[in-house]
Amino acid sequence: MATLIQTLPFLVDGLLTTLLVSACVIVLSLIVGLPLGCVLAFGPLWARAPIRLYADFVRGVPILVLLYFVYYGLPAIKVNLPSLLAAIVALTAFKSAQIIEITRGSFQSIPAGQTEAAKAIGLTLFDRFTHVLAPQAVRRFLPPFVNSVVDTVKGSSLVSLLGIVDLMLSLQQVIGRTHVALPLYLIGALMYFAINFPLSALSRRLEKRFV
Repeated sequence: MATLIQTLPFLVDGLLTTLLVSACVIVLSLIVGLPLGCVLAFGPLWARAPIRLYADFVRGVPILVLLYFVYYGLPAIKVNLPSLLAAIVALTAFKSAQIIEITRGSFQSIPAGQTEAAKAIGLTLFDRFTHVLAPQAVRRFLPPFVNSVVDTVKGSSLVSLLGIVDLMLSLQQVIGRTHVALPLYLIGALMYFAINFPLSALSRRLEKRFV
């Protein structure tokens, strides 16, 4: 028991790395995915086509392949990224594709009559977007987005394959030193649960309220 207690600070450091990676990926994917999702929902065909290709291609590729491509493949064209940055770039590429689809679906699920009614009362395109479409889209966007955040936290465990000492790799290193597997994996599971359960509960509440 004393050994397990002594390892907790090391596991907490790994947890903080997991949270850092997850937070960076979520923020960056929103910055990339929200505007591209709006273009996919309302833009002209020439703008929608490459975004659609990107979203479909990236979502169809395993995250592990993206991680290896960014970290091991890009150096072939003289792009060398540190492991932490490579992991964030790869996970952001995958997550932004999901945000694009969530954003597109949120806007396109709004009945067309809403837009027609806004046009009929003389609202400009900007006013229609900010006062009619966006508020309704946000309510549709939040539940799947929170679920996506949960997936991001769980998916961040793959960064350990690049040598990043996140929660998963810190668990494996401690188990390698102590040869105590089950209690440590239970501690790790509880740490992930402590993050993801409140997020899942929030998603259910948002879905009941807005959908």
